[in-house]
Amino acid sequence: MDNCIFCKIANHEIPGKIIYEDDICMAFLDLSQTTDGHTLVIPKNHYAHILEVDSQTLAHMMEVVQKVALQLQNQLHAKGFNIITNMNEVAGQTVHHFHIHIIPRYDQHDGFEAHYLDRSQDANLDDIYQKITGLK
Repeated sequence: MDNCIFCKIANHEIPGKIIYEDDICMAFLDLSQTTDGHTLVIPKNHYAHILEVDSQTLAHMMEVVQKVALQLQNQLHAKGFNIITNMNEVAGQTVHHFHIHIIPRYDQHDGFEAHYLDRSQDANLDDIYQKITGLK
């Protein structure tokens, strides 16, 4: 993609703090640094989001996520991670080149919060299940 910032980083047209690279993907520090070491793993080929990525590339990227997370754990002493991908604007995707966030966690008050709502009293699991599977 001509105007894709991640394609430009992947093609070394603009600089990035690259901490891992192979023929398929690369990992580099996110400019936002939600927490120290916040890293993005991207495929070198352009895919808009996760549903466009072939399974072989996706599997390889997850191996790289694991390798990079281990490096961050060892070097930065992260105590945990949030591994996140966002798809489309409604989910918070701002760069439309598939990427996986590795967000190191240091303690429960490190400034990053993922809020998961408990809708167990309102959600009808049977109804949702039937819609997804077509089974009754």
